[in-house]
Amino acid sequence: EVQLQASGGGLVQAGGSLRLSCAASGFAFDDYDIGWFRQAPGKEREGVSLIRIRDGETYYGDSVKGRATISVDKDKNTVFLQMNSLKPEDTAVYYCAADKSEYSIQYTGRSYWLVDFWGQGTLVTVSS
Repeated sequence: EVQLQASGGGLVQAGGSLRLSCAASGFAFDDYDIGWFRQAPGKEREGVSLIRIRDGETYYGDSVKGRATISVDKDKNTVFLQMNSLKPEDTAVYYCAADKSEYSIQYTGRSYWLVDFWGQGTLVTVSS
């Protein structure tokens, strides 16, 4: 079955760092854009970062540019998101997501309704 298994979330103080991981299985990894969307209470779901596995092209949401780095270990079918200088505004449920690479990754990052596969939601809480 399709699986997107997340790890690395939790509670962190403002200014700290987290490294999120998403291990994928059950689909053609190289044909997908994989990364993270998040949803905070009362807010719309937004793209955090995505990577097009086949060519390495990336997307970063405006709110995390300069603070986040996405990477991939293709041998392990795993995508990593390093987030630094965390802010209370980063508090949200983070969802690992995979979308077949058929649109520009910039468009996909702004269009959560296009996502083919969703993983578990994992709560990231940044305390002040």
